[in-house]
Amino acid sequence: MIPKMMFFTKGVGVHKEQLESFEIALRDAGIQKCNIVSVSSIFPPHCRIIPKEKGVQLLSPGEVTFCVLAKNATNEPNRMVAASVGIAIPANKDDYGYLSEHHSFGETDEKAGEYAEDLAATMLATTMGIQFDPNMAWDDRKQLYETSGLIIRTSNTTQSARGDKDGSWTTVIAAAVFIGEENINAADPLFNKNNSKSV
Repeated sequence: MIPKMMFFTKGVGVHKEQLESFEIALRDAGIQKCNIVSVSSIFPPHCRIIPKEKGVQLLSPGEVTFCVLAKNATNEPNRMVAASVGIAIPANKDDYGYLSEHHSFGETDEKAGEYAEDLAATMLATTMGIQFDPNMAWDDRKQLYETSGLIIRTSNTTQSARGDKDGSWTTVIAAAVFIGEENINAADPLFNKNNSKSV
């Protein structure tokens, strides 16, 4: 299976039980009805990024859903937690890109997001032979990647939150959710009309 589409989502959940706080975060992200399988970090060639609202509609209850998932949790009052997924997309659509997950404490959305974005871009740059100084600031490297003409875009989706003041578990998640061709076909009205197994 090579995913044809992907969407980003994020969420936060708070509950006295850690597992329940994760479930609430999944609900906040709109992917609670799926059996989530975490995968590693390749963005497939020709994969299209779609809005979360459209992507969620293509998912079915109980289906095994592949995603790059970042999550973090704390039950320490006011402790900052963050989860972020970064992406780096090559200019050539026949090439694959990279996704990265980052989980941290004490970082804002901006800082955690930049770190995840940097991770993805650096992994892609090394496969494309782009020469760079790893000690350069992210802004400088980002400009270098863009001017190389080989990396067309980098971005991230990040969720941070402060731990619940009363000590309940606070869980944050960020995810890049893959959509397979079978989901797209099943959502096609003509496909549903001609397929006896569709409901």
